Amino acid sequence: MITKRLKSARIRAGLTQEQLGVLAGIDESTARGRISSYETGAYRPVFETMCLFGKVLNVPECYFYIVDDQFAEEVLELFHKRSEHDKARKAP
Repeated sequence: MITKRLKSARIRAGLTQEQLGVLAGIDESTARGRISSYETGAYRPVFETMCLFGKVLNVPECYFYIVDDQFAEEVLELFHKRSEHDKARKAP
């Protein structure tokens, strides 16, 4: 996992570390500390946890693992365009 991606996605979503943790199902009493340890790289969350973070933050799980920053941003842009397209198709 590229640790800076988790932090930037969280900040972009306007969430605190505690809010992200709680929304992803982490106990409120440990949420801030766990997210902090993930963002600093002290601990690595399992893939399933990253999938939960992706869902909460509205980013694809692969975004957290792409090494090239520019490519990661391109993937994120494509993901959001596809999400908008899917929403438009479902609208009455």
